[in-house]
Amino acid sequence: MSLREVADGVHAYVQADGGWCVNNAGVVHDGGAALLVDTAATESRALALRDAVRRLTPTPPGVVVNTHHHGDHTLGNAVFAPPATVVAHTTTRHDMAARGTALRQVWPGVDWGGQPLVLPELTFTDRLTIHIGRTEVRLWHPGPAHTTGDVVAWLPAQRVLFTGDVVMPGHTPFVLMGSVHGSLHAVAALAALEPAVVVGGHGPVAGPEALHATTAYLRWLDDLAGRGLAAGLTPLEAALETDLGDHAGWGEPERLVANLHRAYAERTGAPPGTYLPSAPVFTEMERWLGGPLPCSA
Repeated sequence: MSLREVADGVHAYVQADGGWCVNNAGVVHDGGAALLVDTAATESRALALRDAVRRLTPTPPGVVVNTHHHGDHTLGNAVFAPPATVVAHTTTRHDMAARGTALRQVWPGVDWGGQPLVLPELTFTDRLTIHIGRTEVRLWHPGPAHTTGDVVAWLPAQRVLFTGDVVMPGHTPFVLMGSVHGSLHAVAALAALEPAVVVGGHGPVAGPEALHATTAYLRWLDDLAGRGLAAGLTPLEAALETDLGDHAGWGEPERLVANLHRAYAERTGAPPGTYLPSAPVFTEMERWLGGPLPCSA
């Protein structure tokens, strides 16, 4: 774990190696008031994040932003709230209430800790601006992408962008619960902001090149789905036959199987975010990988 200052009063909390359930967070503070972007998957990791924040400011974060509903970004809410107010997209609150602890079932061997699920108290549907001292934090829902309730945090004065899992530098995108075309639209909108620093939901701190790499993958994925459908291949069959090429060195390459399920669904008329059962897809990812999905949370 490392705490990296990316602008004055703005830090990225990066957890290596950024794989399944090992996410990043962000801290914005003015020496007193503080805002936290995402928490962590397990109680112990959330407590370590709390200790890191305390090294920056003695005042506990007053706001926790959840970028989406997945447990690696939200299960640590209880370590901070109360006193923090948890903020998220309206859809994220709904999805957290329905399946916010799903990771505990996927990886039952992880020591998740005993923290309860804390849902967002403040929700919005499009944009919300929060001020931490003189720092303006613009929260924005760019549309369905990684999930249907994604939120990014944009600091225009510092040109720092916290993307959640819409962008994960060095790691394979995951759009099973979101949208391929929605992700392309969202990433294009983020690139238009011209950020200097991109802090993804997983992976190292990066720059705008991470946005371009994500776009390239998504376009490649969509083209692969079209060819797979034309050949009568299932998503798993298409994935097994595919050379990953430029994306071979990215983490979690097995996500290709899940991403093809979403791409197939969209190419056959399903609206973005249409529910796709995840359990059989996770089984197929394990078949592609040749073993259980690794999780070091």
